[in-house]
Order: sequence, then C-alpha cells, then structure tokens
Amino acid sequence: MVALRALRPFAHREFRVLISALSISIFGSGMWAVAMVYEVIHLGGGPLELSLVATAASIGLVAFVLLGGIAADRFPQRLLIIAVEGANLAVIATVSLLAMLNVLQLWHLALGAFVLGVGQAFFFPAYSAILPRILPAEDLLAANGMEGTVRPILQQAAGPALAGIIVASLSPAFAVAGVAVCHFLAFGILNFLSRQTLDARGVAPAEGPTESSFFFDLKEGFTYTLRTPWLLWTLIWACLSVLFLIGPIEVLLPFVVRDQLGGDSRMFGFLLAIMGVGSAVASLTTASFPLPRRYLTVMVVTWGLGSLPVAAIGFITEFWWLGAAMVVFGVTEGIGVVIWGTLLQRRVPPHLLGRISSLDFFVSLALMPVSMALAGPVAEVVPIWLIFFVGGLVCPLMAFLALFAARMTSDEIAHPLTSDTVSAESPDSQPDAV
Repeated sequence: MVALRALRPFAHREFRVLISALSISIFGSGMWAVAMVYEVIHLGGGPLELSLVATAASIGLVAFVLLGGIAADRFPQRLLIIAVEGANLAVIATVSLLAMLNVLQLWHLALGAFVLGVGQAFFFPAYSAILPRILPAEDLLAANGMEGTVRPILQQAAGPALAGIIVASLSPAFAVAGVAVCHFLAFGILNFLSRQTLDARGVAPAEGPTESSFFFDLKEGFTYTLRTPWLLWTLIWACLSVLFLIGPIEVLLPFVVRDQLGGDSRMFGFLLAIMGVGSAVASLTTASFPLPRRYLTVMVVTWGLGSLPVAAIGFITEFWWLGAAMVVFGVTEGIGVVIWGTLLQRRVPPHLLGRISSLDFFVSLALMPVSMALAGPVAEVVPIWLIFFVGGLVCPLMAFLALFAARMTSDEIAHPLTSDTVSAESPDSQPDAV
C-alpha cells in the first residue's frame, strides 16, 4: 500500500496528461543541453561562445521569472503551459531547420536559448499553480515526488545520453531535430488537458483593485512572503545554500576529483550522476509516504544535515567516500524539495501561488551565477578544502537558525496538513508575522 501511494495521482486524467507531456519535454531539454554544446562546437565556437549561449538562456529565465509568476496568477495556467510548449516547439524546429540547411549561426542559437529561458520562466510557476487544481491535497506530495523522480532521470541522464549517441552517430543537427520531436509530442499531449475545468480560474480573488498593476501584484507577493515566517526563512536559507554550495560543487569539485583522487571527467560525471540518482530515489520514496506531521522540521533538518558531508569534501582522498557524500547530498535535497513544493501548493493561497512559486524559483536562480563566478577567484586565495568546509558548516547552522527564528516547530502544529485540513492560509492568519 505504501508503494501505491506514489502512484495515486495517476488516477486523475489531467495529471496523467500533464506528467506525460512534462516528462517528454524535460527529456527534450536534456537532449538540448548536449545538442546545443556540440552545435556551438560545430560552428567553430569555443568556451566563450558556449558561455554566451548558456548565459542567454539564464538571462531569459531570471529576467522573466517574476513576470511568469504574475501571469500564472492572472491567466489560465493551462493556456500558459500550452503556449510555452508551442513556443519551445517553434524555436527548436527553426534551429533544427537552419542547422539542416547549414545556415545556422551562433546568434540564432543564442536567441533560441534566450526564448527557451523565457519559456521556463513562464512554465514552472504555471505548472506549480495548476497541480492543486487537478489533484486533491493528499496527492500533492506524491505528484511532486513523481516529478522529482523523472526530472533527474530524464533530464540529467537519459536525454543527454541519447543526444550524445545521435551527435556521435549522425550530427548535432539531428540531435536538435530529436529535441524538436520531443516538444512536438509534448505540445500535442498538452492539448488534451480539459478546457472546461482548467480554463476557469476557480480561485478566490485577491483583496485590492480588481484590475491590479504589475507592481501591485509583485508587491502583494513580496508582502505575503515577508509576513509568512516559515516561507521567508526558508527562502533566506535557500539563498545562502545556493551561494555557499552550488559554486563549489559545480566549479571546484572537478579539481578535487583531479588533485585529490587523480580522476578525470568520467569520474566527475559519475559523481554528478549518482547524486542525481540519489535525488530521484529519495523523491520517489518521499512520495510513497504521507506528508510528515512535523513537515517543516523534517524538511529543514534534512536539508541542513544533508549539507554536512560537503564540509568533508576537501579532505577526502577515496572515491567511494566522495561518492557517499554526493549521494547523501542528493538524497536529502530530493526529500526536501518534494516536501517544499507540496507546502507551497497547500499553504499558499491559490491566487498567490504562481507569484510565490516564481519568487522561489528566482531566489534559487539569482545567486547561482554569483556563486559560480566567485568560486574560482576565491579558490585562488583560499584553499579549496576551506571553501567546502565553510559551506558545509554554514548551511546546517543557517538551517537550524531558520527553524527557530520562524518558530517552525510551533507553526507546523498550528497548521497540520492532513487530508481534511484547509489547503491554504490567508496572509492575515499567520501565527508569527515578522
């Protein structure tokens, strides 16, 4: 019965349609990550040109993600999701055609990457906001766990692997064509989402002007966050964890592998892969059980303790110990992310969910390039072991600070999340406003 809990969302037709399309789309995104790299190389580009294309995607995502959250709260999420997938299809199909005709240029790739980044900015807030409308509250944890399972498997492993085979066997242009096929299938499947049940807004209107401005909507989302301690302090912790952990893992870990373990790119890739597998298994396992009664405590403590092994990375000289540290980090990340997504969908008022989801997404992304940019220069003046040691200790300390500063232990008791409780709370119902 425990194993069947993770499959309960599949009893709902709309979820089956949505997760099928999402799985195909993220599989295509995984293929694009490899196809784009080798298309840049095919055009004679190097690290600089590849960085420009990747940066274009990041700019599109970060610049539009808050607007995407406002759109998810203002417009039917079904139409937004379909429109984004249609735009993805148009972009990738155009790039594929240009590549096949041997007229593709670097600026075409950069522009396409930018549009894909903008699409992500609109897609994920709408996806987060639509789940509570198609599933009962008790199935949201399983739905988030299912997404947390398929994403690393398809986007980080299967998609890149297939694209690599196609590039090696044929050419980058054929790999891009494969991405276009994925988006074509996802777009077609999304059109089977029910219009009658999902195009009607069906949520309580927000207080304030009936025709609110962009800035009013943005202010309302920030105000709710500032008045909701568990949300505010979790986002503060997320900011610091991204700053202290992402850069070292992405930028400095390859040098740890080379200098401390004598490994190469294959060992580094394998470490990232087992971290992703650990996250996927943890997500599926979390989805197979009910939401913990002490959901905030479990989430924050799991995230905090999961960061501790990072502190030891600079001292590890054996591959299996480093692999174990990465698995622990991936497992705890998977558990926390599934619980976190469920909390947003169950405790944030429906008319604010798109904006809060986009704010969460923005916080997670904003400091990522900063962390990566700082990791290299800092490593020139500070030993790498010290960078990992500080990051691995700061994040657990901040997690426990957030737990007590937001009074999460009492908040989760005051707001139990069982199948018969109210799914969302109003801004005025916060027990400990800050």
